[in-house]
Amino acid sequence: MSKAERQATVDVLTTEVAGSPNIYVTDFAGLNVAKMTDLRRRLRAAGARYVVVKNTLAQRALIANQVTTLNDHLAGPTGLVLAGKDPLAAAKVLGQFAKEHQKPSVKIGLVDGKTVDAAYVKRLGELPTRDELLGQFLGCLNGVLYQVVGAMEALKDKRQAESAS
Repeated sequence: MSKAERQATVDVLTTEVAGSPNIYVTDFAGLNVAKMTDLRRRLRAAGARYVVVKNTLAQRALIANQVTTLNDHLAGPTGLVLAGKDPLAAAKVLGQFAKEHQKPSVKIGLVDGKTVDAAYVKRLGELPTRDELLGQFLGCLNGVLYQVVGAMEALKDKRQAESAS
């Protein structure tokens, strides 16, 4: 790779990192081409992007964006998940894919500008989706309303029984 090609790669990656406040650093060793393609397809469907690039070029792009906390983890076969604005969708895809194939493993992450460990990324992937959380919340509200209605009907029945006697 010539110096101009490396610089072009760094420039493109710098732009992509600038547009992604959520980044996960992964170790993809052991994944074949078919599995990598499947992972990229799933991440793309979730609005994220998976980039495999030389560690030194990734370091340059991260430093250009004032992100230095990830540099220590850029060793060996490294892939960057550029999760965009939503950290949950990409974390879910990584978690589901890792359950199926035992790879890739998350080394470290950057969520909304804060460095997080692999366990945090795993927990993010296990959170329910927004729609599921809203459904749970509405179910709780519905349960409370049924209890209020039941209590009011019980009072009404009690008053009717007292007035009848």
